[in-house]
Amino acid sequence: MKELSLFETIFLLSILRLQGNAYGVSIRDEVRKIFRRDVSYGTLYSYLDQLFRKSYVSKSFGPPTGERGGRHRILYLVTPDGLTALRESYKLQKSVCRGIEEFVPDKS
Repeated sequence: MKELSLFETIFLLSILRLQGNAYGVSIRDEVRKIFRRDVSYGTLYSYLDQLFRKSYVSKSFGPPTGERGGRHRILYLVTPDGLTALRESYKLQKSVCRGIEEFVPDKS
């Protein structure tokens, strides 16, 4: 079983939600929406490198942009291994949380 940390899960979900437009700034913005707090660029790129080393994401160069002086963005995509890890992590979380409602009632 491939276990993911909370941050790994959030980063992979952010990349999936961005559907091919996942680069540093857009991932950081998406993480902020999910996690509801800022993440430093150091933390961002540390986790992206970690996910890349585990083969959960791939990276490639996007087209050059005019507003950035023609530099290429590095685009990230979730790999099949990353999707498998997300599915397994989700199943584990569902299993662990089964029946939680009887102990922790929803107050919303």
